[in-house]
Amino acid sequence: MKKLKILLAEDDKNLGTVLKAYLDAKGHDTILAIDGEEALKLFYAEDFDFCILDVMMPLKDGFAVTKQIRKSNKTIPILFLTAKSQPHDIITGFNTGADDYITKPFRMEELMARIKAIMRRTTSGLQDDLTHQVYHIGNYSFDFTSQILKIGDTEFNLTAKEAELLKILVENANEVIDRSIILQNVWKDDSYFTARSMDVYISRLRKYLQEDRRVQIINSHKVGFRLVVPED
Repeated sequence: MKKLKILLAEDDKNLGTVLKAYLDAKGHDTILAIDGEEALKLFYAEDFDFCILDVMMPLKDGFAVTKQIRKSNKTIPILFLTAKSQPHDIITGFNTGADDYITKPFRMEELMARIKAIMRRTTSGLQDDLTHQVYHIGNYSFDFTSQILKIGDTEFNLTAKEAELLKILVENANEVIDRSIILQNVWKDDSYFTARSMDVYISRLRKYLQEDRRVQIINSHKVGFRLVVPED
Protein backbone atom coordinates (compact mmCIF):
# COMPACT_ATOMS: atom_id res chain seq x y z
CA MET A 1 0.00 0.00 0.00
CA LYS A 2 1.29 3.46 -0.90
CA LYS A 3 2.15 6.07 1.71
CA LEU A 4 -1.03 7.89 2.75
CA LYS A 5 -1.53 11.38 4.05
CA ILE A 6 -4.08 10.79 6.80
CA LEU A 7 -6.35 13.24 8.61
CA LEU A 8 -6.91 11.84 12.12
CA ALA A 9 -9.54 13.57 14.25
CA GLU A 10 -9.68 12.32 17.85
CA ASP A 11 -10.48 14.45 20.90
CA ASP A 12 -8.90 11.98 23.34
CA LYS A 13 -5.36 13.35 23.22
CA ASN A 14 -3.76 10.20 24.60
CA LEU A 15 -5.50 7.93 22.09
CA GLY A 16 -4.89 10.41 19.28
CA THR A 17 -1.18 10.56 20.04
CA VAL A 18 -0.90 6.76 20.16
CA LEU A 19 -2.81 6.34 16.89
CA LYS A 20 -0.72 8.99 15.14
CA ALA A 21 2.51 7.36 16.30
CA TYR A 22 1.31 3.93 15.12
CA LEU A 23 0.22 5.17 11.68
CA ASP A 24 3.42 7.17 11.22
CA ALA A 25 5.44 4.08 12.18
CA LYS A 26 3.62 2.22 9.40
CA GLY A 27 5.00 4.73 6.93
CA HIS A 28 2.11 7.17 6.66
CA ASP A 29 1.98 10.93 7.20
CA THR A 30 -0.65 11.57 9.87
CA ILE A 31 -1.96 14.96 10.97
CA LEU A 32 -3.93 15.03 14.24
CA ALA A 33 -6.92 17.26 14.98
CA ILE A 34 -8.49 17.36 18.45
CA ASP A 35 -11.97 18.59 17.50
CA GLY A 36 -14.29 18.70 14.50
CA GLU A 37 -13.68 22.33 13.56
CA GLU A 38 -9.91 21.84 13.53
CA ALA A 39 -10.40 18.73 11.41
CA LEU A 40 -12.32 20.70 8.77
CA LYS A 41 -9.77 23.51 8.72
CA LEU A 42 -6.99 20.98 8.16
CA PHE A 43 -8.99 19.16 5.50
CA TYR A 44 -9.49 22.31 3.45
CA ALA A 45 -5.87 23.40 3.91
CA GLU A 46 -4.16 20.10 3.04
CA ASP A 47 -4.46 17.39 0.39
CA PHE A 48 -5.36 14.17 2.25
CA ASP A 49 -5.68 10.61 0.99
CA PHE A 50 -7.66 9.20 3.95
CA CYS A 51 -9.74 10.44 6.91
CA ILE A 52 -10.13 8.76 10.31
CA LEU A 53 -12.77 10.57 12.36
CA ASP A 54 -13.96 10.04 15.90
CA VAL A 55 -17.74 10.29 16.07
CA MET A 56 -18.06 12.05 19.44
CA MET A 57 -15.96 15.22 19.19
CA PRO A 58 -16.45 18.75 20.57
CA LEU A 59 -17.54 21.68 18.37
CA LYS A 60 -18.49 19.41 15.44
CA ASP A 61 -19.04 15.65 15.72
CA GLY A 62 -17.82 13.13 13.15
CA PHE A 63 -21.18 13.04 11.38
CA ALA A 64 -21.17 16.82 10.83
CA VAL A 65 -17.54 16.80 9.69
CA THR A 66 -18.25 14.03 7.18
CA LYS A 67 -21.24 15.87 5.74
CA GLN A 68 -19.04 18.93 5.13
CA ILE A 69 -16.23 16.87 3.62
CA ARG A 70 -18.62 15.11 1.25
CA LYS A 71 -19.83 18.44 -0.13
CA SER A 72 -16.39 19.05 -1.63
CA ASN A 73 -14.96 15.53 -1.93
CA LYS A 74 -17.21 12.57 -2.72
CA THR A 75 -14.52 9.92 -2.95
CA ILE A 76 -11.93 10.33 -0.18
CA PRO A 77 -12.14 7.28 2.12
CA ILE A 78 -13.59 8.02 5.58
CA LEU A 79 -13.36 5.63 8.53
CA PHE A 80 -15.25 6.32 11.76
CA LEU A 81 -13.91 5.59 15.24
CA THR A 82 -16.91 5.10 17.47
CA ALA A 83 -17.89 3.93 20.92
CA LYS A 84 -21.40 3.47 19.55
CA SER A 85 -22.52 0.12 18.16
CA GLN A 86 -26.28 0.63 17.90
CA PRO A 87 -27.74 0.03 14.40
CA HIS A 88 -29.16 3.57 14.24
CA ASP A 89 -25.77 5.17 14.87
CA ILE A 90 -24.06 2.91 12.34
CA ILE A 91 -26.68 3.68 9.70
CA THR A 92 -26.34 7.41 10.44
CA GLY A 93 -22.62 7.10 9.84
CA PHE A 94 -23.05 5.40 6.47
CA ASN A 95 -25.77 7.89 5.52
CA THR A 96 -23.40 10.81 6.03
CA GLY A 97 -20.88 9.23 3.65
CA ALA A 98 -18.55 7.05 5.73
CA ASP A 99 -16.92 4.05 4.05
CA ASP A 100 -16.49 1.98 7.20
CA TYR A 101 -16.38 2.17 10.98
CA ILE A 102 -14.50 0.53 13.82
CA THR A 103 -15.88 0.29 17.37
CA LYS A 104 -13.76 1.20 20.40
CA PRO A 105 -11.87 -0.45 21.91
CA PHE A 106 -10.02 -1.92 18.95
CA ARG A 107 -6.63 -3.41 18.17
CA MET A 108 -4.21 -1.39 16.08
CA GLU A 109 -3.88 -4.33 13.70
CA GLU A 110 -7.62 -4.25 13.03
CA LEU A 111 -7.49 -0.53 12.28
CA MET A 112 -4.69 -1.05 9.77
CA ALA A 113 -6.50 -4.00 8.20
CA ARG A 114 -9.60 -1.86 7.66
CA ILE A 115 -7.56 0.98 6.15
CA LYS A 116 -5.93 -1.46 3.73
CA ALA A 117 -9.28 -3.01 2.81
CA ILE A 118 -10.84 0.39 2.09
CA MET A 119 -7.86 1.43 -0.03
CA ARG A 120 -8.01 -1.83 -1.99
CA ARG A 121 -11.67 -1.18 -2.78
CA THR A 122 -11.00 2.47 -3.62
CA THR A 123 -8.11 1.80 -5.98
CA SER A 124 -9.42 -1.47 -7.42
CA GLY A 125 -8.52 -1.79 -11.07
CA LEU A 126 -6.49 1.42 -11.27
CA GLN A 127 -3.00 -0.02 -11.06
CA ASP A 128 -3.35 -2.97 -13.40
CA ASP A 129 -6.00 -1.66 -15.78
CA LEU A 130 -5.80 1.98 -16.79
CA THR A 131 -8.77 1.73 -19.14
CA HIS A 132 -12.09 2.81 -17.69
CA GLN A 133 -14.82 0.27 -17.08
CA VAL A 134 -17.94 1.96 -18.43
CA TYR A 135 -21.39 0.39 -18.09
CA HIS A 136 -24.63 1.55 -19.67
CA ILE A 137 -27.73 1.48 -17.47
CA GLY A 138 -30.70 2.70 -19.46
CA ASN A 139 -29.94 6.38 -20.12
CA TYR A 140 -27.12 6.35 -17.56
CA SER A 141 -23.44 5.68 -18.07
CA PHE A 142 -21.45 4.38 -15.11
CA ASP A 143 -17.67 4.73 -15.08
CA PHE A 144 -16.56 2.34 -12.37
CA THR A 145 -12.90 3.40 -12.52
CA SER A 146 -13.65 7.05 -11.82
CA GLN A 147 -16.76 6.19 -9.75
CA ILE A 148 -18.96 8.56 -11.78
CA LEU A 149 -22.60 7.88 -12.65
CA LYS A 150 -23.85 10.20 -15.40
CA ILE A 151 -27.15 10.98 -17.10
CA GLY A 152 -27.25 13.87 -19.57
CA ASP A 153 -25.33 16.76 -18.00
CA THR A 154 -25.84 15.46 -14.45
CA GLU A 155 -23.01 13.61 -12.72
CA PHE A 156 -23.01 11.74 -9.42
CA ASN A 157 -19.64 11.15 -7.76
CA LEU A 158 -20.09 7.83 -5.98
CA THR A 159 -18.26 6.65 -2.89
CA ALA A 160 -16.14 3.50 -3.19
CA LYS A 161 -18.84 1.29 -1.68
CA GLU A 162 -21.61 2.84 -3.78
CA ALA A 163 -19.55 2.14 -6.90
CA GLU A 164 -18.81 -1.46 -5.89
CA LEU A 165 -22.45 -2.11 -5.05
CA LEU A 166 -23.68 -0.65 -8.34
CA LYS A 167 -21.05 -2.63 -10.25
CA ILE A 168 -22.18 -5.99 -8.87
CA LEU A 169 -25.80 -5.08 -9.60
CA VAL A 170 -24.98 -4.01 -13.17
CA GLU A 171 -22.93 -7.10 -13.89
CA ASN A 172 -25.92 -9.20 -12.85
CA ALA A 173 -28.58 -6.95 -14.39
CA ASN A 174 -32.14 -8.31 -14.47
CA GLU A 175 -31.14 -11.17 -12.19
CA VAL A 176 -31.74 -11.56 -8.45
CA ILE A 177 -28.52 -11.42 -6.44
CA ASP A 178 -28.65 -12.94 -2.99
CA ARG A 179 -28.10 -10.43 -0.16
CA SER A 180 -25.35 -12.58 1.36
CA ILE A 181 -23.42 -12.61 -1.92
CA ILE A 182 -23.53 -8.82 -2.14
CA LEU A 183 -22.48 -8.44 1.49
CA GLN A 184 -19.54 -10.81 1.12
CA ASN A 185 -18.36 -9.25 -2.14
CA VAL A 186 -18.74 -5.58 -1.19
CA TRP A 187 -18.41 -5.56 2.61
CA LYS A 188 -16.65 -8.90 3.23
CA ASP A 189 -19.11 -9.38 6.07
CA ASP A 190 -22.74 -10.51 6.32
CA SER A 191 -23.57 -9.49 9.89
CA TYR A 192 -26.85 -7.86 10.88
CA PHE A 193 -25.33 -4.37 11.22
CA THR A 194 -23.67 -4.62 7.81
CA ALA A 195 -26.91 -5.80 6.21
CA ARG A 196 -28.67 -2.74 7.59
CA SER A 197 -25.99 -0.46 6.17
CA MET A 198 -26.34 -2.13 2.76
CA ASP A 199 -30.01 -1.14 2.74
CA VAL A 200 -28.91 2.47 3.20
CA TYR A 201 -26.61 2.22 0.18
CA ILE A 202 -29.38 0.63 -1.90
CA SER A 203 -31.61 3.62 -1.04
CA ARG A 204 -28.89 6.01 -2.17
CA LEU A 205 -28.49 4.23 -5.51
CA ARG A 206 -32.26 4.31 -6.06
CA LYS A 207 -32.20 8.09 -5.67
CA TYR A 208 -29.36 8.43 -8.17
CA LEU A 209 -31.18 6.22 -10.69
CA GLN A 210 -34.62 7.79 -10.44
CA GLU A 211 -34.10 10.01 -13.53
CA ASP A 212 -34.75 6.98 -15.80
CA ARG A 213 -37.99 5.32 -14.71
CA ARG A 214 -37.12 2.16 -16.64
CA VAL A 215 -34.23 1.52 -14.25
CA GLN A 216 -35.18 0.15 -10.84
CA ILE A 217 -33.60 -1.73 -7.96
CA ILE A 218 -36.16 -4.29 -6.81
CA ASN A 219 -36.14 -5.94 -3.38
CA SER A 220 -36.96 -9.54 -4.25
CA HIS A 221 -38.96 -11.01 -1.35
CA LYS A 222 -36.14 -10.23 1.10
CA VAL A 223 -33.95 -12.77 -0.71
CA GLY A 224 -31.86 -10.23 -2.57
CA PHE A 225 -31.91 -7.41 -5.08
CA ARG A 226 -32.47 -7.16 -8.82
CA LEU A 227 -31.38 -4.24 -10.97
CA VAL A 228 -34.03 -3.90 -13.68
CA VAL A 229 -32.64 -2.31 -16.86
CA PRO A 230 -34.14 -2.08 -20.36
CA GLU A 231 -32.81 -4.76 -22.68
CA ASP A 232 -31.85 -3.56 -26.15
